[in-house]
Amino acid sequence: MSIARALTWSLIFGLALALLPVPANAQRGGFIRDAEIETLLADYARPIFRAAGLDGGRIRVRIIHSKAFNAFVLDGRNIFINTGVLQEADTPNEVIGVIAHESGHIAGGHLAGLRAKIKRDQTRLLLLKILGIGAVIAGAASGDQATREAAGGIGKGIFAGSDPLIMRSILSYRRVQESAADQAALAYLNATRQSARGMLETFERFAKQEVFSATYQDPYVRSHPMGRARLAQLREAASRSPYYGRRDPPELQLRHDLMRAKLSGYLERPRTVFNRYPASDRSLPARYARAIATYFASGIDRALPAIEALIRARPNNPYFWELKGDLLLRSGRAQAAIAPLRKANRLTKGKAPLIKLRLAQALLAAKDKRQLDEAIKLLRNSLVVERSALGYRQLASAYWRKRRPGDAYLASAQAYLIEGKLKDAKRFAKRAQAQFPRGSASWIKADDILKFSPSG
Repeated sequence: MSIARALTWSLIFGLALALLPVPANAQRGGFIRDAEIETLLADYARPIFRAAGLDGGRIRVRIIHSKAFNAFVLDGRNIFINTGVLQEADTPNEVIGVIAHESGHIAGGHLAGLRAKIKRDQTRLLLLKILGIGAVIAGAASGDQATREAAGGIGKGIFAGSDPLIMRSILSYRRVQESAADQAALAYLNATRQSARGMLETFERFAKQEVFSATYQDPYVRSHPMGRARLAQLREAASRSPYYGRRDPPELQLRHDLMRAKLSGYLERPRTVFNRYPASDRSLPARYARAIATYFASGIDRALPAIEALIRARPNNPYFWELKGDLLLRSGRAQAAIAPLRKANRLTKGKAPLIKLRLAQALLAAKDKRQLDEAIKLLRNSLVVERSALGYRQLASAYWRKRRPGDAYLASAQAYLIEGKLKDAKRFAKRAQAQFPRGSASWIKADDILKFSPSG
């Protein structure tokens, strides 16, 4: 791999403060989809995006299952944030600071600038290599031994020194971008009357790691060197803000603590959860975490009393109802899962596509033909907002059971297209098209897939 290509991926992945539609469920290193957590992060991000001029609804915060404390941007449409950030951050303000910093990178067009810089330096590197080759050739062509040795030394020196030169240039450029993102984040936090304390504490915590070798550092530290001057500048600017001492509202802090408890319950071993949230802790977040861990340790019957107690404590919390439905469905009790999932859907006013999708899964798993139309309606509504391969596959299954093969084939084709399996997508689109009148809306959708080209 060329240095330019290596730099593109290593630096772009690190450019930032250094992401299955059921609650907090993902393979390690994959994406986590969860209505409660995504809603909370959207609430954190919305004022920041507005202050940054990014409130067109085009940017999403995506959650990656990784214990490492890191967040990054790869384009102008997504902020990727690790579960390690969410679980380590004690307050909403810390996560909001992360999002503000990332928004600074997006608003500043830093990713495009970095790519352009790498491209320019790649050209520069190529010129240096050519000069090195030229020096070696000149030396070899010379009849004088001393000249040959001198020219060869120059050529080797150019070869040896060019890559570090480019690396230093790129890292210097990145430091400028990081500082610019800091300043932008401070402006967004001030504009939204929020404290920069959380962002500063995050930087200070990880700045201490710079004394360690790379082996023991978080990716955050390796990809975001925190120079003393930058940290001092940030500390001074943050402390000047009139909002520096402002704390997160208690209800927002509770939602944050519930998020951390949920992540712990779903992602960590039950023994770890019980140690982190001992029985002596009677707080709502602790009970939330233990209820989930009890299910994974002992099954649904042992977990249900704890879940019911959560619902009694907060009967209008849709995510406690969602938890009950999710765990019942996981336990093979699809029919029993429908009622709590319906309740969760009502409490979110039908605005949580992931809950709609989970409810549709329960309706289909119950194998009651009378519920197929409801499942199809839920899936179609959720897919308008949240296109997912799983959603289209569930829709295909529902259509097949309704004896609507054309719609089933078309839904399967759309699922394969989302997964990037173009050959399979076109195969099912061809089957679908044969089922519809030429020129109809469904026929045109299938035709669009048949004509689709990744390069076009």
